[in-house]
Amino acid sequence: MPNAFILPPLPDLPILAALPELMSALAASSRVVLEAPPGAGKTTVVPLALLAAEWRNPEDKILVLEPRQLAVRGAAARLAQLLGEPVGRTIGYRVRLDSKVSADTRVEVITEGILTRMIQDDPALEGVAAVVFDEFHERSLNADLGLALALDAQAVLRDDLRILIMSATLEAQRLGQWLPAPVVSSAGFLFPIETHYLDPRRAASLPNKPADRLAELVPAQVRAALNTHAEGDILVFLPGVGDLQRSARKLEDTLPDHVDLHLLHGELPLETQDAALRPARAGRRKVILATSIAETSLTIEGVRVVIDGGFARVPRFVPRTGFTTLETVPVARAAADQRRGRAGRLAPGTCYRLWTEAEHHNLPAHRPPEIQTADLSSLALELALWGAAEPTSLRWLDVPPAAAFGQARELLLRLGALAELRVGSEELRVETDASTKSTLNSSLLTLNSAKPTPHGRQLAALGLPPRLGHLVVRGQELGHGAAAASLAALLAERDLLRWASPTDTRPAPPDLRLRLEALASGRPPLPGLALHHATLQRARDVARNLTGRLSRTASLPTHQFAHPPVGLLTALAYPDRLAQRETHDRLRLVTGQRVSLNTTDVDPQATFFAVAHLAGTASAPRATLAAPLGQDELELAFAEQITTTDEVRYDPTTQRVTGRRVRRLGALLLDEKVIGQPDAKLVARALLDYLQEAGASKLNWTPTARQLQQRLEFLRQQFPANDAAEPWPAFDDETLTHELADWLGPHLTGLKTLDQVQRLDLYEPLLARLPGGWNQRQELDRLAPAALEVPSGSHITLDYSDPAAPVLAVKLQELFGLTETPTVAGGRVPLLLHLLSPGGRPAQVTRDLRSFWEKGYFDVRKDLKGRYPKHPWPDKPMEHIPTKLTKKRLGQ
Repeated sequence: MPNAFILPPLPDLPILAALPELMSALAASSRVVLEAPPGAGKTTVVPLALLAAEWRNPEDKILVLEPRQLAVRGAAARLAQLLGEPVGRTIGYRVRLDSKVSADTRVEVITEGILTRMIQDDPALEGVAAVVFDEFHERSLNADLGLALALDAQAVLRDDLRILIMSATLEAQRLGQWLPAPVVSSAGFLFPIETHYLDPRRAASLPNKPADRLAELVPAQVRAALNTHAEGDILVFLPGVGDLQRSARKLEDTLPDHVDLHLLHGELPLETQDAALRPARAGRRKVILATSIAETSLTIEGVRVVIDGGFARVPRFVPRTGFTTLETVPVARAAADQRRGRAGRLAPGTCYRLWTEAEHHNLPAHRPPEIQTADLSSLALELALWGAAEPTSLRWLDVPPAAAFGQARELLLRLGALAELRVGSEELRVETDASTKSTLNSSLLTLNSAKPTPHGRQLAALGLPPRLGHLVVRGQELGHGAAAASLAALLAERDLLRWASPTDTRPAPPDLRLRLEALASGRPPLPGLALHHATLQRARDVARNLTGRLSRTASLPTHQFAHPPVGLLTALAYPDRLAQRETHDRLRLVTGQRVSLNTTDVDPQATFFAVAHLAGTASAPRATLAAPLGQDELELAFAEQITTTDEVRYDPTTQRVTGRRVRRLGALLLDEKVIGQPDAKLVARALLDYLQEAGASKLNWTPTARQLQQRLEFLRQQFPANDAAEPWPAFDDETLTHELADWLGPHLTGLKTLDQVQRLDLYEPLLARLPGGWNQRQELDRLAPAALEVPSGSHITLDYSDPAAPVLAVKLQELFGLTETPTVAGGRVPLLLHLLSPGGRPAQVTRDLRSFWEKGYFDVRKDLKGRYPKHPWPDKPMEHIPTKLTKKRLGQ
């Protein structure tokens, strides 16, 4: 059936020159990459051109994905305007909680997350001719997921499905080689843009903190730009909503009467966003303070000046802690170019960059894709629903990081959204709602995979992050569906509360119950607070939508909990952030990590809390939203995770081992009782734990035991593992402390006090560590003897405290007649001789005894003979009889 769609007259945009090549590529290939810089007109022209493609069935749709709701509505309005129709006819759109489509709609502009739901419900995308990924260079998590699913469906079920990836700054050749796909390039068009950087001397005087830096720079630069440029509107890029509001407060009373001030971010009501986008009325100018929402997809008519603050707010997920925090980071060069381009869309323009030119060269080239920095719990659930056991079973431009994906899967298992597969001898199959999915991915199952549960399917259907979906579903089962929906809506949006004073930038009180109260009443819950009314309305819309979709069934009666149990509901969403008070300003999480919270701002009497939001850093997090919960609520909701164990520890203060029976939920202590007679093994373990913390120095190191340790260390250094029949293991204090349980543990059974431990002789336990048993003990005595018999007949203990130079300290008279220096280690190491005077003090230190007798001895004799006349000082020491006696006792 021929395609009857006739293209309307299209605006004269650079993309028109690339259309023939693009349409030819799409006719020959099911995957195409279109590289088109800002201002080329790709969003405006390409969807309409695809409607006229011969390969499109007249009834089939074109799906156009945009990264933001504002861009979705703007693109749909522009496309419908070109057709001379209202939105909802040939051109429609879908975003969360809002859509304008009809039976006549053939181009649907949608947010990227909508595609995931569509393809999960219909893997073959029946009735869809093409999927267009617009602004793909932003690399959102939903865009990467949608592309992976679309490529999988195309490869198996829909080889006729066209996938077009449109991007302004992405490395198109890399993408084309990866797909693989032909790359079509379009010229762009920008009017000349004059670019100004911050003076280095001015930059040196600014605060380091981005918020303070921007609060000082932006209002002054806006006023200067208004004075310098007689016409055109000004678009200002700032990282976050708070920055927009701070700048707005400084500007609103100082702008000329003919200048209107607008804010533009994704949380504003549609009419407020539209007002910021509309051209200024005749005789008036606009200043638009915007977040990165205005970087791409939108042409804001009238803008001739861009002021770029140079920062962006990005989420950072830390798998080690499971926390996601928002960070303000320097903008990437690619994003800075996008922002700069806004000044030259419709006329020559000017861009003021609030950083130095030298700083610009140090900016990162691109933002990292969201898939590398985000919480992947939603992605992990979607992949499980798709039947992909591991991310690597699909195609990714950047594979999800293993650590973050593993953390996400663990969370989903904990929430009951996934169930681990038990692998037996029978063949396993992935059960799905659509039989085609089993065909798609039956070969992708691995031994470590998990499959979605019915509960997981419920969570995905709600379109919320898994945590919040779990809160809604379980809250309904507890009989508090409306409260759960309201709380989930609040947690999905920015904070509802703020301080009424424009100069008060403190965060609002962290008590979540205040937010629920404000949501219900529409009034500030405390004096001095005010509401973000746009957030209030949006949260009410989301809550109303969720409540309408919940089932009416409940497994527990409402009266079992306080009404509403805000802490318990919060804990359902964040089971890894259950917390117990340690001090008035510090909590211990169920994971063991500490977070700061002024508990008097929430409930000064509560012991347990549920934390929803965290700020700060991974090493020093602070709770910004929390609610108290009772121990009865906690124990009922998490009964299966509570453990009862006997804990025995050594108390160095009382010098006794004490025992207690404790009930815990992770690191949270629920209850404890003293144990009168702890198990002997637990007592031994407690003593070991103390000794490992205090160190091996707390043990009974007799001189004999210490010398044995030093002899063994000496042999380890002299005979490395490759130079000995049996290896000589390490016997240093650090190793002995680390392996205390292995060599000392068996000797602690039955001991109850540290005093008893400190009476243990360490000699035999140390020898027992030798792997060669009795034979190696004999080698020890041969190679590193504890004592050496000297010519006088005395047995002198050797000192191995310096393993590089073992010492024989002996009176020199006892070595008369000995000409060669004694050795150890089988002759490898000569002993360091400390030749002592009759008074026991070193008279000479040498490793060459013969040389001493021939030269040094006579100097020593000269110094000592008069002091010790009763001792022999012969003229020929190498021929004299060795002795430890005086001349009188020798009969001289």
